[in-house]
Amino acid sequence: MPGSYVRPESQRPRLAEVVSGAPIPVVDLSSTDRAAVVRAIGDACRSHGFFQVLNHGIDAGLIAAVMGVGRDFFRLPAEEKAKLYSDDPAKKIRLSTSFNVRKETVHNWRDYLRLHCHPLDQFVPDWPSNPPDFKETISTYCKEVRELGFRLYAAISESLGLEASYMKDTLGEQEQHMAVNFYPRCPEPELTYGLPAHTDPNALTILLMDQDVAGLQVLHGGKWVAVNPKPGALIVNIGDQLQALSNGQYRSVWHRAVVNSDRERLSVASFLCPCNDVELGPARKLVTEETPAVYRSYTYDEYYKKFWSRNLDQEHCLELFRT
Repeated sequence: MPGSYVRPESQRPRLAEVVSGAPIPVVDLSSTDRAAVVRAIGDACRSHGFFQVLNHGIDAGLIAAVMGVGRDFFRLPAEEKAKLYSDDPAKKIRLSTSFNVRKETVHNWRDYLRLHCHPLDQFVPDWPSNPPDFKETISTYCKEVRELGFRLYAAISESLGLEASYMKDTLGEQEQHMAVNFYPRCPEPELTYGLPAHTDPNALTILLMDQDVAGLQVLHGGKWVAVNPKPGALIVNIGDQLQALSNGQYRSVWHRAVVNSDRERLSVASFLCPCNDVELGPARKLVTEETPAVYRSYTYDEYYKKFWSRNLDQEHCLELFRT
């Protein structure tokens, strides 16, 4: 195990203490009881900040193709992948490693392909041409996952007592990013992370997980809980911006990725991000004398720059924007 990946004793994952088998909320989007779906999503956002969605409308064949083409990309020869390598966080299409190698002192056992995905016609020409079906498969998935994200925004807005269009309208013409994460087999998983504990700086994250290899863990009730998705489910987590818009009612929770010594793992995270220049902060309707604003107003550009200027596992970035 290279020393640059070894965490100090106090920062190691303590895998034996992780809770397995704990239920992660499940929402069936095919239910005809809209009020029950909205209520279930609101409860999950309040209690966990994470939930699984079933019958989400994205075809199982497309999901399998996305995972397949992701694995094929990481199996390409190193010299082919090296053409895309960059450690510049500002670069919109890049293959990189760990999280932010320019700043961190200990690296993470992860490689990842970062893609900007909206508008597609602006970014797809610069995406990898190998594997040959990469562009078509991933762009189709991007369109589908964006629509799913907007459907979830409507339910989340309603669950807060806001107009269904509130989140989508408030966040502006949203950017969309993707991280195709590859976690190789690791000789000593107890000593390192795929990604250490962090929250997501964006608004909403939709995660496609490897059904066969566990690795995602969520902090709940002071304990790390392993997430084992139901077959066909996508994992949804609230990002920092929805915690701010909800005036702290909904939680952008700490989560992390661990690695294992037996099998490699792949995941595909899709991030919906506010427009850079829109003003963000608690929804006015949620600010009263009894519930004053928890966060000040700011732009996503300001927030994102602050997030990338720090180490991933420092204090919750939103703490820097409290009133």
